Amino acid sequence: MTIILASYFTGQRIGQGGACVRLLYSFIKRTTRNKYRQERPMLRQEISQALTTALKAQEKRRMSTLRLVMAAVKDRDIANRTAGKDPVGDEELLGILGKMVKQREESARIYEEGSRLELAEAEREEIAIISEFLPQQMTEDETKKACEDVITEIGAQGLRDMGKCMALLKERYAGKMDFTRASALVKSLLQ
Repeated sequence: MTIILASYFTGQRIGQGGACVRLLYSFIKRTTRNKYRQERPMLRQEISQALTTALKAQEKRRMSTLRLVMAAVKDRDIANRTAGKDPVGDEELLGILGKMVKQREESARIYEEGSRLELAEAEREEIAIISEFLPQQMTEDETKKACEDVITEIGAQGLRDMGKCMALLKERYAGKMDFTRASALVKSLLQ
């Protein structure tokens, strides 16, 4: 199929398809690479600039944390590319950052239980660095009000409507709300 397409685009015969295929392959590779470079999300650029600044200032903790963030983003980019999806956007990047914060909070808690306070402090420093790129989290009262508003808007009657409520909350407050806490609130309000 590729040889036929290459011969169609270049006007060469199928017997001479080796060069045609290479030409078509290089064209596809160049166009997808340029598209990827042009559509870099704003949050990714902020993280990249912060990494450059940390490198110049020789801030070791900040450098290592931001490198870990960029590595996680590149891993997700590779996974998306192999699945035929678009590169990581800002919303997905916020999800990655939120997951990294939760992992570090859990690690800090475990370190504190094990009396490894220096390691817990290092985890908390990483949390502070990663949190700089996350939007301001909603307070408990704001979360409760948002959950009540969504329940009344949808007209939810019972637990069977919980999925609809959570979907609307995730759509409206992505990256701003702790959805584990919101899920518990919605469940208690619907019962």
